[in-house]
Amino acid sequence: MTQSLVCSETVSRVSSVLHRDTRQFGKKHLFDQDEETCWNSDQGSSQWVTLDFPQRIHVTQLQIQFQGGFSCRQGRLEGSQGTEALNLIAHFYPEDGNSLQTFSVPAAEVDRLKVTFEDTTDFFGRVVIYHLRVLGEKACEG
Repeated sequence: MTQSLVCSETVSRVSSVLHRDTRQFGKKHLFDQDEETCWNSDQGSSQWVTLDFPQRIHVTQLQIQFQGGFSCRQGRLEGSQGTEALNLIAHFYPEDGNSLQTFSVPAAEVDRLKVTFEDTTDFFGRVVIYHLRVLGEKACEG
């Protein structure tokens, strides 16, 4: 059964936060399901989010809701197991809009993901995301 895989034990990191204002624009807003909050990166050429899961997962879809004007033209999803180097899972190509977008990706078993937002639509390289969901299944232990 496909489910959202980000949980309270998932450790997330982001490339930057606008004006370092984590209270208003921090990474926690990616996963809080609140329509009024968002992660807002600072300016820069490439923005990213990493997710370290408490157990191995099978990722099959990525869902992202950008703010129009602050998205990207191309994204990259990478993953790894344990201390392995990240490997490319898929490229994805978002539309510059406000709706929740779903990207199917080749099934991959990982415990770490990195989502990189390349070729941003904002002149300064900022990205604004209201929702980030990783969908799939928890891998069976043992």
